[in-house]
Amino acid sequence: MCTSHDHAPGEAPQAGAGRRGFLRVTALLGATAAAVTALPAVTAEAATPAWRPDPRSRRFTLAVMPDTQYLFDGPSIDKAPVEAALRYLLEHGREENIVFLSHLGDLTQNGAAEEFAAIGEAFRLLDRRGVGYSVLAGNHDVKSSTTDQRGATPYLDAFGPHRFEGQSTFGGACADGYNTYHRLEAGGGEWLVLALDWRLSPQGYAWAKEVLAKHPRTPVILTTHELVVEDDTLSEYGQQLWDRLVEDHDQIFLALGGHYWPAARATRKNAAGHEVHLHLTNYQNRYFGGAAMIRLYRFDLDRGVIDVETLSPWILGRAAKGLNELERQEMELSGDADRFSVEIDFRTRFSGFAPVPARPARPVPTILLPGTVAYWRFDKPVDGTTGTVRDLSGRGNDLSAVTVGGGTLGWSADHHPDQPGHGSLEFQGFKSPLRGAYLKTVDDAPLNASTFEDGYTIEAFYRLPADWDPDHNAWSGLVSRSGTGGAAGKTADDPDEPPATLSLSNDREPQWAVRPLNQQGIATNWGQETPLETWWHLAVVNDGRHTTFYVEGCPVLRNPKASSVGITSADLPWLLGGYEYGGKIDQIFHGRLGDVRIVARALPVTSFMNH
Repeated sequence: MCTSHDHAPGEAPQAGAGRRGFLRVTALLGATAAAVTALPAVTAEAATPAWRPDPRSRRFTLAVMPDTQYLFDGPSIDKAPVEAALRYLLEHGREENIVFLSHLGDLTQNGAAEEFAAIGEAFRLLDRRGVGYSVLAGNHDVKSSTTDQRGATPYLDAFGPHRFEGQSTFGGACADGYNTYHRLEAGGGEWLVLALDWRLSPQGYAWAKEVLAKHPRTPVILTTHELVVEDDTLSEYGQQLWDRLVEDHDQIFLALGGHYWPAARATRKNAAGHEVHLHLTNYQNRYFGGAAMIRLYRFDLDRGVIDVETLSPWILGRAAKGLNELERQEMELSGDADRFSVEIDFRTRFSGFAPVPARPARPVPTILLPGTVAYWRFDKPVDGTTGTVRDLSGRGNDLSAVTVGGGTLGWSADHHPDQPGHGSLEFQGFKSPLRGAYLKTVDDAPLNASTFEDGYTIEAFYRLPADWDPDHNAWSGLVSRSGTGGAAGKTADDPDEPPATLSLSNDREPQWAVRPLNQQGIATNWGQETPLETWWHLAVVNDGRHTTFYVEGCPVLRNPKASSVGITSADLPWLLGGYEYGGKIDQIFHGRLGDVRIVARALPVTSFMNH
């Protein structure tokens, strides 16, 4: 029979606070439990990999441990679950790229010296390995409702600033010692963890604001003991913390607290109009006082997401020995507040205080690699009826504008962030009735007769607007050749199709369709669907034997392995923004087109214009 602990005033179970399950991932039990089953003793910790998180990896993990107070409660102290959790972090630190651990307070039940001695000894597992971590005082740790000006306590003796001075992540502490900050090198940049006492004084607020002011371009994760009380609701003190600190400091994008249960989440928009994610993490009401649950916040900067998982290494380590009824029940439970993902466009979210410097325009000569036969960029508007776009390669492959149905060419300073030129042409094509404007090479352009037997690279930047409609805009060409395959002696497949076209399908999939010199039919390379209102870079690379298609420098799946040599020519102009069928203009591009370059050889990805 299991008996429950008494709850301290202000920590009574919330409405609906029944048992909530530990998060258990089947793969973790199957693949990882074997590694966790025999958790190494303290004397064997040297066998674990060194704690060396990769500061450049775009994936990294922040570990969080909430209230452990019931494990350190007077005569019933049991530090094994905490030690199991800390060893798990040491063992999996490299594969998870764990950069830091934050404890959310209420380390102990009574704030007694002997309780802190026990948990302090457990945390020496991290101290001995130089692992960065933070702790903060919860109400049980200081047994007081006073603020951080309370003076000396056993908490401060065990986990005061002196404990962290040897850590590479330690940034500093306030004068009273109850508030600290920590700097993390992760994801190629600096992040800051602000570990705040459970009740800030005016001096504490002033200190926190001073820390933020000294690190104005650093993203901040705020940790405290009390913040969220239930889904979408802050506690009275949590609201004070929001009003007096979080709301006006855009750097704080994630705030974590414990104290109440069950686990919950809230979001608020700060004064800058950006979302701040606020999470309640606490499992002390569950079997074995929460069994030293840890929560893993897995940051993936490229995917723009934080994947959150919650688990108890202590219970997982006992799985091979056989679990009791309550352990099995806990391992079968999960909840939306325990395992979830937070989508964050980190670049956009941090742009208000840490904007990424815009890449400057690059001089034309730096883009003219050996073999460049044509390079067009749109740094200024083009007259819709008589304008000419010069070929900056100096090879004479100039472009002239062609209008259909009274269409015109617009111009925008908008461009791909990695585009050499800082401007783009706005094509306004429409299928039925056909109207718009496009560009074609002049009649005597050397490019018109080129067949590229030794290979080629064709690159283009483009962006589709929100009103792009497949019924009126599909199958328009970004870069294509005039004429028909039939006129060039290539009669297989559809002889009315042009010799080559880089087009967009009705599903916005880029396609390279070409009639190589060594075959009668059409060879095609397909990219994936490209979303609207986003700049994209395409590259078609032929090495004289076969063709590889790249989207944003990444090879696509549907790259045929068949031999493909050169490009059939009908000695007719190339088109930008236009597509011919049966020798007549059939469709005009609708969207923005940036720099276009053609090189008479295969380029490596590192030489593409977006590098």
